Amino acid sequence: MHSHKILKIPSINTRLQDSLSKELNIPPILAQVIINRGITCAEEAKTFFDTGCEGLLDPYLFSDMRKAVEIIKGAAERKKKVMIFGDYDVDGLTALALLKGTLLKTGLEVFHYIPHRVKEGYGMNGNIVRIAREKGIGLLITVDCGTNSDEVIRELRRHNIEVIITDHHEPVNSHAAEDASAVINPKIGGCGYKYRDLAGAGVAYKLCQAITGGKLLEELDLVTLGTIADVVPLTGENRVIVREGLKRIADTKRPGIKALIETSRIKGKKITSGFISFILGPRINASGRMDTAETALNLLMSRDEEGALEFARAIETLNRQRQKIEEGIMEEARDLIAREVNFKEHKIIVIAKEGWHQGVLGIVASKLADKFYRPTIVISKNGKLCKGSGRSIKNFHLFEALLECKDCLREFGGHSHAVGLIITDNNIEEFRAKINRLAKEKMTLEDLLPSLDVDMELTLSQINEDIVEKFEGLEPFGTANPEPLFYTRNLKARGEPQVLARETLKFWVTDGNVTVEAIGFGMAGFKESLLNAESFELVYTPRIDNWSGEGRLILESKDIFFR
Repeated sequence: MHSHKILKIPSINTRLQDSLSKELNIPPILAQVIINRGITCAEEAKTFFDTGCEGLLDPYLFSDMRKAVEIIKGAAERKKKVMIFGDYDVDGLTALALLKGTLLKTGLEVFHYIPHRVKEGYGMNGNIVRIAREKGIGLLITVDCGTNSDEVIRELRRHNIEVIITDHHEPVNSHAAEDASAVINPKIGGCGYKYRDLAGAGVAYKLCQAITGGKLLEELDLVTLGTIADVVPLTGENRVIVREGLKRIADTKRPGIKALIETSRIKGKKITSGFISFILGPRINASGRMDTAETALNLLMSRDEEGALEFARAIETLNRQRQKIEEGIMEEARDLIAREVNFKEHKIIVIAKEGWHQGVLGIVASKLADKFYRPTIVISKNGKLCKGSGRSIKNFHLFEALLECKDCLREFGGHSHAVGLIITDNNIEEFRAKINRLAKEKMTLEDLLPSLDVDMELTLSQINEDIVEKFEGLEPFGTANPEPLFYTRNLKARGEPQVLARETLKFWVTDGNVTVEAIGFGMAGFKESLLNAESFELVYTPRIDNWSGEGRLILESKDIFFR
């Protein structure tokens, strides 16, 4: 088992490292880590380390915010019915729960609509015009969608229904700014907002702040769930939201989040962004993937502990179903890839099969893209119209590639790393050939080699418990703020490496002066090479091991190189 990852280690600007280290009174290693995160002066660093709620921006920086608030107040005065149109993923559901809760408190009559992932797909469709008219809706507000739904917006306006769009998706030839009554989206040109990376829940939060005139810090638990689950950069205002929000999730008053923490068995643990990415987020998502997203919305909005526990248990069952179905598809997908994909020719994996459950295609695409390190599109054949989901790798803009293949596609949407599409079954072959021709022109061989962004090269004696404890100030970790990663060469294994449950490898490493314990999850396959190697290089994140209660240093191995 040998690694072929490229290590990217930044060159060190010792002058900058020294000055930050002295000014902030932090170890040089920590100074280097924040420099690698794009921080180059003491002012920025102080903001990064100390940001509290004062780092939340004024919602009225959005040029359409006043207009939106006036429309909502007008609807309340004239007793108009309001409908919120959401999305079925964590970001959309938390945004919907937050906005609906806020509007109900102002005395408005509020309905909501979440499209069915499998039957309707993402975003606004023609159905909503009919439903809004039947219910006598006077104002429709979107969360986490709507920027590119020009026709539906026009149709709603024709029927005298006001439309407020709150979203964070990139506009693609969008006329929403002209057609809707108000648009609140930090990615639309001229919107006036200083931070463009808010998630859908973050944008809805700004609207709620403006409606109530308050900071609404107690709502940050919901906003944080949506922000982390939507994999937006945890920089700027998102960092403030998530730092404050994680504290609030830990002792949340919201029965739904409490129940979810209990049924997913992480009660009493320190809630980190990782717990949301890998445990809470996928459970909330499972509701819309397997069935209707209403179950998850009911959970998030539930008022009493009893009801909340029932919804949380239902979600636990749906999540287990999802895992089972996903494992089945993964197995079939791997067989298909082994039979059909010629990696010399195909830089992009496109696979299709009858009857794959459409709710999990994105997760499967994501796992396959990780495994083979190629952009991957997984299509479920279902009669003539087939549905697909794609995930990309670091250096390939998948949405732009789809734009160039749009003649083969019925519909598509997404961004650089994740896309959804609808294609007729007789176009799949042509699409596969076309997108691979494109990839051949655009991708270099280096693009197809996974890389590890290492913070710096260290010797073992440079790292100790005190420094690692200071890394806590860098949290929360996530997109654009990864955990610190280091590299040490000329190491030898001491004693016999042990293989523990789930392919975990535990071993001791030494550089001749210092000996430290290391652990590698899923790395059991390295055992023989470690025993036989003259020396090796380790890429790792240092941690304090609190499991044993001693709080000593342990290196969590991310890769091992044998030269």
